[in-house]
Amino acid sequence: MKQKLLFSGLAVSTVGITSYLLKDPSNRQKAREFIHSMKMKLTKQPDMETFPVDKAGHPHPHDIEDNKMVSEGSMYPVQYYDEKKK
Repeated sequence: MKQKLLFSGLAVSTVGITSYLLKDPSNRQKAREFIHSMKMKLTKQPDMETFPVDKAGHPHPHDIEDNKMVSEGSMYPVQYYDEKKK
């Protein structure tokens, strides 16, 4: 019972302090920027300008060498399957 009262008291006081601090528009903007920066740090989304992969997914139809490599596929599964069969 005491633990519920403690948590509810903390929640009410946190909401009250937060609403008082966020009355000022500049404080609201600072809070939004802080939350956005924390979200970006926690989710670790890559920055698209510095993303290391330039070419991924479907190969360009006129890139002959890349198309040849994709059409050959990986030989590891084939060798593994052959070894299991023997």
